Amino acid sequence: MPAYNSSATIQESINSVREQTFSQWELIVVDDCSNDDTINIVTEISDQDERIKLIKLRKNSGAGTARNRAIEESKGRYIAFLDSDDLWRPEKLEKQIGFMHQSGTPFTYTRYEVLNSHGNRKELFPPHQATYQSILRTNYIGCLTAVYDTVYFGKVFMPTLRKRQDMALWLSLLKKSDRALLVDECLATYRVDTGMTQNKFKAAQAQYYLYRQHLKIPFLKSCFYMTTYTINGILKHRK
Repeated sequence: MPAYNSSATIQESINSVREQTFSQWELIVVDDCSNDDTINIVTEISDQDERIKLIKLRKNSGAGTARNRAIEESKGRYIAFLDSDDLWRPEKLEKQIGFMHQSGTPFTYTRYEVLNSHGNRKELFPPHQATYQSILRTNYIGCLTAVYDTVYFGKVFMPTLRKRQDMALWLSLLKKSDRALLVDECLATYRVDTGMTQNKFKAAQAQYYLYRQHLKIPFLKSCFYMTTYTINGILKHRK
């Protein structure tokens, strides 16, 4: 769990982990130089629950670096992600890890709902499987829903990008496995309007940078993927 100035939401996010019906978890919170009450809140909770560990970064480095530090420190077989303003349903880990055991799938994701600051909720219904090519066209794997198996992949880290580092990680995993599978239940809540408002132009720049600079995709193919990514984003927004 990366955290930066998350005092308004982080306690509820941590509690959604503590309320899991699957109890054999560890939660590694990596604070990215917060200047509010985030550290005090996490310290108070971690003093009550030894499964929670707080790490403080020395300089503000972004969510990808914070997540990578947590992956480094992790001791469990399965790696899952939750931001400090998002929520898991109580049965999330139990159902998802159970599915992975039964199906032998090393990389899975779930449905989730979007919750805005007005209390409006909208559930998203991603496709039942993801491949390298399908994620290039649109990233429908919510970071708060993804779980991967380190027995199959080893520890795989996010690239040090300020944006789109989660999508880049999914692509790295999908290079090593033929597909990821959906656990077809809504098991998480993604909050919007709680963090920094995303600039659409900067988001487009980050997407193009991912294609051209990080993935080294040729110019015309990058333009094609940018077009399909934009169209799919518009269609998802309308739905």
